[in-house]
Amino acid sequence: MGAQLRVYRQKIRSAQTTKKITRAMELIAASRIQKALVRVQASAPYARAVTRAVSAVATYSNVQHVLTTEPEKITRSAVLIFASDRGLAGAFNSNVLKAGEELSTLLREQGKEIVYYVVGRRAVGYFAFRRRALQKEWIGDTDSPTFATAQEIGEELVRAFVQPTAEGGVDEIHIVYNRFVNMLTQTPEVVRLLPLEVVEGVEEPGGEALPLYEFEPDSATVLDALLPVYIESRIFNALLQSAASKHAATQKAMKSASDNADTLIRDYTRLANNARQSEITQQISEIVGGADALSSAK
Repeated sequence: MGAQLRVYRQKIRSAQTTKKITRAMELIAASRIQKALVRVQASAPYARAVTRAVSAVATYSNVQHVLTTEPEKITRSAVLIFASDRGLAGAFNSNVLKAGEELSTLLREQGKEIVYYVVGRRAVGYFAFRRRALQKEWIGDTDSPTFATAQEIGEELVRAFVQPTAEGGVDEIHIVYNRFVNMLTQTPEVVRLLPLEVVEGVEEPGGEALPLYEFEPDSATVLDALLPVYIESRIFNALLQSAASKHAATQKAMKSASDNADTLIRDYTRLANNARQSEITQQISEIVGGADALSSAK
């Protein structure tokens, strides 16, 4: 009984220590997610303005730009996956990696070769464990992304897109990331980034006449300047969405772990009390039995 009681008390101390750690991580994630949401909301107006500008040029000009022209045949596709540098975030990384695998399966069924770009140590470890090659990786900037990282990723993807496939380029680019819906829901999102698909059109006036646009110096130059900015803003938004989703997933996972620790502490405390009660009962029985034996001997 004494050995069993010591085991229960050791388990209780272990659960209490774990609870302190998970509770601290939950509070840290709760403080970080507010900052991440503020950054997501702050980036939205800029992204919308850039989208409207690109929509105007793409809609009201007849220029054929390399970033907006659909190839006749797509043979090589790039997939950019946004994961995190750290774990302890529930199904955050597994969900986005699963979405990336589903996209890869679909592309292979279409006869396309896949080139992988990944963000986050978890994604790098996932591909390294399976011995699958990566074109390029970015790590160390997933908890609090910077725009410089988005610019670097955007430049790398655009460089691969404009390069001929015979020289190692790609015909299309997809991004896979977790989109923040609310504190409880983070949904894997798959978006084809290039060739450019402008989903937000320019609002037309109430009358039948369409607005006339003049581009200075010309529409091709305007597209050359706008499209890289648009791509960088989309990538930066994906980085921010992924960071906010990761913090929310961490908070949810750590709260669940703290609740489980409370349950373990309660269960082991009950078992320890029962073991202690059984030990006391046994000791009392031994004392009474000894006293009876002495009385009988007299």
